[in-house]
Amino acid sequence: MSVMAPAVDKKLTGLVAATFTPFTLQGEINLSEIGPYIDYLKEKQGVNSIFVNGTTGESMSLSVAERKILAEEWCQKAKGKMDQVVVQVGCMSLKDSQELARHAAQIGADGIAVIAPSFFKPDTADVLRSFLEVVASVAPTLPFYYYHIPAVTGVNVLARDVLEDIEKRIPSFRGVKFSGSDLMDFGQCVSYSQSHWSVLYGMDEQLLAALAMGAHGAVGSTYNYVARHVNELISAFEKGDIVQARTIQFKMQELLGYAKKIGFDLGVNKQLMIEVSGLCLGPPRLPLMPCPHAHAVSIAQKYHSIFPELN
Repeated sequence: MSVMAPAVDKKLTGLVAATFTPFTLQGEINLSEIGPYIDYLKEKQGVNSIFVNGTTGESMSLSVAERKILAEEWCQKAKGKMDQVVVQVGCMSLKDSQELARHAAQIGADGIAVIAPSFFKPDTADVLRSFLEVVASVAPTLPFYYYHIPAVTGVNVLARDVLEDIEKRIPSFRGVKFSGSDLMDFGQCVSYSQSHWSVLYGMDEQLLAALAMGAHGAVGSTYNYVARHVNELISAFEKGDIVQARTIQFKMQELLGYAKKIGFDLGVNKQLMIEVSGLCLGPPRLPLMPCPHAHAVSIAQKYHSIFPELN
């Protein structure tokens, strides 16, 4: 029997929350909030899978040791509650990425994802595939996902080109987290994908378009606090009720459009999660700045006016 059989059986679908990293007011990781955080996602938002140590989790501002501690805590606390925990292990350093990949396998993660390095950048799809292959090789039994986010990494290689014959190089390959606005590239990824892959969309404000293109699910930061509504969007889409699905998507766009006019960065996004959930997630870590109080109040008011039933 193939050692990768479990990966096929556990296809990653639906909404996946990209989690924030809880910090104390002094800027240290705060493990005590992870258990309540998971309970909130499961019970209040209907989220069944999480993507940890990604962009939303400020992974590039964390040490390797901190990322290991966090990944272990997320996996431990999610056991029996979440369907899947995917750990983002990509770093600027190939060796650090491999170390985190090995660790993810040891702690029982359900999959790993790797972002492209963004200081010394791979300039072709083949070079990027080589980087991903070397990281994946040290954790061959874990489902492997490529994390495509060109606006952040500056690596402007089409995801579809990265996927070309990728399973020959990475047998554990199981999909892509596509956090980009190029729906043609996204659609070609879906068209090329194998039945056991998951092509997951990461631009929350245009999820409906991605569903129409054939997305198998979505990974995003706003699913920390609006997932119950987005689950309704997905359900409406699957039933063919495009008007209802569009109505919910437009509400999301109204909220995010308002937030962007004020200034919607990760610090503001994290503060909105705190306002909605009541969790103590702390400020972001420098060089990100905390959300100004007036911004947090204004966006939270807008949120509750758009989604009043969550009051």
